Amino acid sequence: MTEYKQEQEMEIEALEAILMDEFKEIHSSESGLNTSNRCFQITVTPQDDEMEDSAIPPVQLALVFSHTENYPDEAPLLDVKSIRGIHVSDLTILKEKLEQEASENLGMAMIYTLVSSAKDWLSEQYGQDDAADLAEEEAAKEDEVIVPHGEPVTLETFLAWRERFEAELALERAKLMPESALTAPKEKKLTGRQWFESGRGRGTVVTADEEDVEEDEEDIDFEDEDFEDDEEDMLEHYLAEKSDSSAPPSRT
Repeated sequence: MTEYKQEQEMEIEALEAILMDEFKEIHSSESGLNTSNRCFQITVTPQDDEMEDSAIPPVQLALVFSHTENYPDEAPLLDVKSIRGIHVSDLTILKEKLEQEASENLGMAMIYTLVSSAKDWLSEQYGQDDAADLAEEEAAKEDEVIVPHGEPVTLETFLAWRERFEAELALERAKLMPESALTAPKEKKLTGRQWFESGRGRGTVVTADEEDVEEDEEDIDFEDEDFEDDEEDMLEHYLAEKSDSSAPPSRT
């Protein structure tokens, strides 16, 4: 076993011990890498101390790598894949970032360093706090959008509505009134002078023909304005009759 092979085996053992279930070996045909050497996949999730262990992370990616013949003196073969919620454009950016860091760490085992860098990047891009802030911003935008409902109210539409409403209200009131009130002719109300001249104001005996009128007398609605206009005429008429009745009969 060459020195490179030995160093590569030692790194794989260390990664298995540190990452445990997050680290696994996969077939080269599944890796997407152009190699027949051993390939490995590491599951990377954003760092979140508040998230429970049993909770499913909203975003997750797979870091796939394979040692080259002269690793770590040359960079490993790398690829990143989305397991959940990672945009393709972001995967391209992350891959370029990791390849740059690999070239800067030549000569030393670097896979765990690259995993840590991917975890930090994922936390910055898809962290829980950022996702919560983004959700709040979207909710605020929705609250700011005012969706109009119905037609705008103008003076013309209001007047038309009021006319319809008053007509419907009158119809409902008519439905509640008894039928007799709608069909009976309206009784003509006596003026003050007519009432006085009829004899009711002087206590005149009512004849049998006027009996029906007496029975309905209480139903006649007299209002003050009925007497106001004829008040002076009534007084003059009364005084004239009084004078005639008290005057001595003339001698022939």
